[in-house]
Amino acid sequence: MRLLALILLVGAAAAVPREDGKIIGGQECEPHSRPWMASLNYGYHFCGAVLINEQWVLSVAHCWYNYDYQTLDYDMMLIKLFHPVEITDYVKPIPLPTSCPNAGLPCSVSGWGNTATGEEVNMPARLQCLDVPILEDEKCEKAYPGMLTRRMVCAGYMDGGRDACNGDSGSGLVCLGEVHGLVSWGQGCAVPGYPGVYVKVCEFLPWIDETMKANM
Repeated sequence: MRLLALILLVGAAAAVPREDGKIIGGQECEPHSRPWMASLNYGYHFCGAVLINEQWVLSVAHCWYNYDYQTLDYDMMLIKLFHPVEITDYVKPIPLPTSCPNAGLPCSVSGWGNTATGEEVNMPARLQCLDVPILEDEKCEKAYPGMLTRRMVCAGYMDGGRDACNGDSGSGLVCLGEVHGLVSWGQGCAVPGYPGVYVKVCEFLPWIDETMKANM
């Protein structure tokens, strides 16, 4: 099927799936510091994505209409661009991970959307960034008993107040210059005791490689 969405490659120049994206407790990104950041756009921004080479973008499957929400597992999709992008200082891919992330690894997540909690709405015009650490599997399992698979990883703060949220779905969790995760799901937004759950990109490396080679 053809993805009926415009993918905007914008860099930083400007337990439900997180479909409408926001960064809670973050700050405006440094200009041009996220040149791999992309927006899935259908007249409005609805999901984030990351550029991984000149012609492929990585995002989460629940941003596509026929995703199975029963398990929230295998939440990943690849999108091939109609034309390769021109790599510049402001548009460039992010490397895939060379290994799986360990607990405590410092990372950052970015996205557009509401930056407020509760019923308030505050839509920023510029990309927002937030530093988050990878959490221990034990803490993640305690927060979401029986819901996690090896294709998921938690990042954030157990005391709440800082998190990715609706609409940040598909945005990259970048650690030491590699994309280790994609915003996937969580319980509410920045709720104490419930960190963000991300797709663990390292578990999909063979599939990513095979899919791109089969669709050159």
